[in-house]
Amino acid sequence: MQLLALGLNHHTAPVSLRERVAFPFEQIEPALAALKGLWHAQGSAPEAAILSTCNRTEIYCATADAAARERAIHWLAQFHNIPAAELAPHIYALPQSDAVRHAFRVASGLDSMVLGETQILGQLKDAVRTASEAGALGTYLNQLFQRTFAVAKEVRGQTEIGAHSVSMAAAAVRLAQRIFESISTQNILFIGAGEMIDLCATHFAAQNPKSLYVANRTAERGEKLAERFGGSAIRLSELPNRLHEFDIVVSCTASTLPIIGLGAIERAIKARKHKPMFMVDLAVPRDIEPEVGRLADVFLYTVDDLGSVVREGNALRQAAVAQAEAIIETRVQHFMQWLDARSVVPVIRDIHGQAEAVRLAELERARRMLMRGDDPAAVLEALSQALTKKFLHGPTHALNHARGEDRDRILHLIPELFRHSGTAEK
Repeated sequence: MQLLALGLNHHTAPVSLRERVAFPFEQIEPALAALKGLWHAQGSAPEAAILSTCNRTEIYCATADAAARERAIHWLAQFHNIPAAELAPHIYALPQSDAVRHAFRVASGLDSMVLGETQILGQLKDAVRTASEAGALGTYLNQLFQRTFAVAKEVRGQTEIGAHSVSMAAAAVRLAQRIFESISTQNILFIGAGEMIDLCATHFAAQNPKSLYVANRTAERGEKLAERFGGSAIRLSELPNRLHEFDIVVSCTASTLPIIGLGAIERAIKARKHKPMFMVDLAVPRDIEPEVGRLADVFLYTVDDLGSVVREGNALRQAAVAQAEAIIETRVQHFMQWLDARSVVPVIRDIHGQAEAVRLAELERARRMLMRGDDPAAVLEALSQALTKKFLHGPTHALNHARGEDRDRILHLIPELFRHSGTAEK
């Protein structure tokens, strides 16, 4: 089996492409089934998991298919109706130890836009849980992800990779402070009620805004979040008529299509008499039509725009990176040793099978001898001699027929093979 990590992220692709290859939650199980079917057709028993966040879409797989990389790229392109030639330049495909190292780095926050952030670990655990429930995991990926979670815990426990963290939420506040003299005089609207909106609401609420509202598809969840910050909840259906009330709008939903269009913002700006609006779209696919950013009185930022602000804080954590990378490299080597050991399992299984067949055949012959009345001592002697001859036949035959370097290798290996054969476990 070969391991492969394939995908694109904020390092390799802009948000305009990332949003096109993102997997809504309800599509992941059908996608995993399609992936397994793709490799089943090649005669292998594949394993797969899909990680899809605002910053990355990645496929992790274990398959015997030698053409897994090419098939996966074409499958991803076809699934999302994107020409493979357009997608391929942005794709990374990491085999074996590179795939393991990548998984460890992602879970540890070393590959994130926000260096050392912890949200990605929870997202990866969710992806693994979904793959497990879909029956898409097996021995190899189960082992990979369990070690991945252990490495992430070790990195966070032994380094300061998460110290001085500058989150996307903190970056949004910092940008808003560049637009408005004081957030305490602004009205804020959060669209969505997931983890990212929760983090943003926490950061903005700390600035004591004039008012705080939450709009969410599920009213009860929106109300619960709003209450935590002393705010109010509104329905998504109210947005067109109320957008003009808000100075700051932060959106992050799971919608596959924009929920705020150019026309709605144009009307809002007109109603505000061109008073500036600050908007942050943290969703992938995007919640706000990109054309909104062209309006003179709107300051629209996406996850990629926030990246430059986030990177300002990364320098404070660079000292911990080398230590984290050293931990990861050691754990990669340990995992590859386990993987190498797994590769000989079929051979060991075959050896045991052949030995068992010989044992049963000789045991049956000994029983027949006993049934016809032969001396038990003579039967045991014959049994032991027959088993010894069969045991020695393979190595002796190989040694007698080998020549040159092959003979030298066998001469070196045989003493090592037989060194432990006479020491039975007690």
